[in-house]
Amino acid sequence: MRGMALMMALLFSGCLAALPDKGSLPVEQACLMAGERAVPITVEIARSSDERSRGLMERESLAADAGMLFVYGDQRRAHHGFWMYRTLIPLDIAYMDSNGVIGSIRQMEPCPADQGRDCPNYPAGVPFYLALEMNQGFFERRDIGVGDRLSLDASDCR
Repeated sequence: MRGMALMMALLFSGCLAALPDKGSLPVEQACLMAGERAVPITVEIARSSDERSRGLMERESLAADAGMLFVYGDQRRAHHGFWMYRTLIPLDIAYMDSNGVIGSIRQMEPCPADQGRDCPNYPAGVPFYLALEMNQGFFERRDIGVGDRLSLDASDCR
């Protein structure tokens, strides 16, 4: 009987391992175009409302050239913004139009509050369709600013 229980446990765990991870997002190679320069990055793509709401919450680190791209089906207004509830790492966020052109960049700090309503909001200041979160200081260190753009075409990253 003990052997049968062990076999069933192993079989069941194998089935669970075959299931896709519901927490994983699509990952794409992209680049930020700054004049003639292309800065390669890796982005997780958050398209659904649930994916965007979760964002980078509870992550303890983010690779140096990695980030999360938030994609909206319709334009967000300039007063719409992000907050850092349950986000542990300081981030920069670039708000972009439908062509990936950066309209504004904000620095965001982790919020230790117990409730989201107690966290500051970081409004875009411009209408946007896309928002890219990277480690704080990323855009400044790479000399990327307003008017530069994101390309999801990996061939642009030459």
